Amino acid sequence: MLTTFSNTPMPVKPKIRRSSKSEGGKKTAKKSADAKVRIAIISADFNKAIVGPMTNAALLTVKALGCDIGPVISVPGCIEIPLILDAVLQRNDVDAVAVLGYIERGETQHGEVMGHVVYKAMTDLSLMYGKPVGLGIIGPGATLKQAKKRNVAYGTAAVEAAVRSLACLEEAQA
Repeated sequence: MLTTFSNTPMPVKPKIRRSSKSEGGKKTAKKSADAKVRIAIISADFNKAIVGPMTNAALLTVKALGCDIGPVISVPGCIEIPLILDAVLQRNDVDAVAVLGYIERGETQHGEVMGHVVYKAMTDLSLMYGKPVGLGIIGPGATLKQAKKRNVAYGTAAVEAAVRSLACLEEAQA
């Protein structure tokens, strides 16, 4: 059993064999003793002071869990995440993705609307490709003070969620 930075124990990390074959449009994860889990990271740069430490925490967590680091891609803001996530999830050399960002509290409903759209798109893409997406977006509606308090924990939790979800997916498909 792996120990994580959070209080939730993590099952033994899954090892998968990547396959370009799909069933019903979904990639299938199959166990293989020689392949490590490869985690991609997508981060929204709009608030670098918040997201930079999140990304660093996510990278450390990938290494701590014994996984390989896939592509690490920075996008301008959270609204750009779904397009890039779509491209990354199509890759055969990526098993799961951690998505990081901060949607701040504003004076209008802009952030809330954007958050709902981005979250739905990420969920739809995860289901479409059959690959986990760990959510590490703070907000919408969080203040800067709240984001500073949570950013490192969110970076860590996004990777942990992606890896644990991949293990759950393999168990469900067994």
